[in-house]
Amino acid sequence: MPIRQFSGFGNAVGQGNMLNKGELNISGSYRYFKSFRHFRGTEEEHNRLTDNTEVINKQYGLDINLSYAFSERLYGIVSLPLQYNERSSLYEHNRIERHTSYSKGLGDLRIGAGYWLLSGENAKKGNTAIGLGIKFPTGDYAAKSTFYRGNEGTPTEMTVDQSIQLGDGGTGLIVDFQGLWNIGSTNFWYYDGFYLFNPRETNGTLTNKSRPNEAIMSVPDQSSVRTGVFHSFEKIHGLGASLGERIEGIPVHDAIGGSEGFRRPGYIISVEPGVSYMLGNVTGTLNVPIALFRNRTQSVTDIENSTPDNVVHGDAAFADYLIN
Repeated sequence: MPIRQFSGFGNAVGQGNMLNKGELNISGSYRYFKSFRHFRGTEEEHNRLTDNTEVINKQYGLDINLSYAFSERLYGIVSLPLQYNERSSLYEHNRIERHTSYSKGLGDLRIGAGYWLLSGENAKKGNTAIGLGIKFPTGDYAAKSTFYRGNEGTPTEMTVDQSIQLGDGGTGLIVDFQGLWNIGSTNFWYYDGFYLFNPRETNGTLTNKSRPNEAIMSVPDQSSVRTGVFHSFEKIHGLGASLGERIEGIPVHDAIGGSEGFRRPGYIISVEPGVSYMLGNVTGTLNVPIALFRNRTQSVTDIENSTPDNVVHGDAAFADYLIN
């Protein structure tokens, strides 16, 4: 599923993620996953693996983030994403041999600002920030690669699948939040999330699909919410561990604008263990969300192409886990 990487607007949970006035934070956020398990609704299609017809996506993302505190409560952030993607399949080529298509380059640039709701004594036990941002269509949303078509396997330049396009072609509005509250001497409750509003309906990029209303790629909304508990170890200064829940996905219908064109809506619910270590003003974190529930929901075009005798419900490939 084409869920773009979005980095949080703060630092590591529980370890000084609120900047003081004039402070600058620089971070790199890396994300990797391999999606290969096909779902139609909530049912996995196990035959795709046994028949060797599964689509395999490998995605590597690196976000370079700069955040700056204009005051103890107001901060700004710039996030520059870089991506490298591989997609291996049979059906996009000659259905006889498996081949791989590629995309790499700059993704969609994001600029935003946030505001902590509490200050001073009121913020000693915890705080919540709300933010607004803009996503610019700087990523190539019509990236091409070589496909091998027909019985002869003729090399042909075509647009890559929506799931590995570098951008979606839309200028979007991001609404986000993050929070951290002390619930014990060394335990913290954390939460963060965002919703990306993409008003543009379609981006003009060909999907190479033949079903009615699916010739052009849709520009979908996207959302993610995380929450959990972070524990800071007293005996090992700087070491922390977290355990939480994460849900992310793409809706069937956008909140603003139309929802026509091809998209693979759905969502993933994961359990998210993590570990972090802080040394001075440098912090490293590792989070590995593990999928518990996956659902490829029926899209607008699925519904439009369905009849009482033939319900259309497209599939999508999901990963077992992510590495962040």
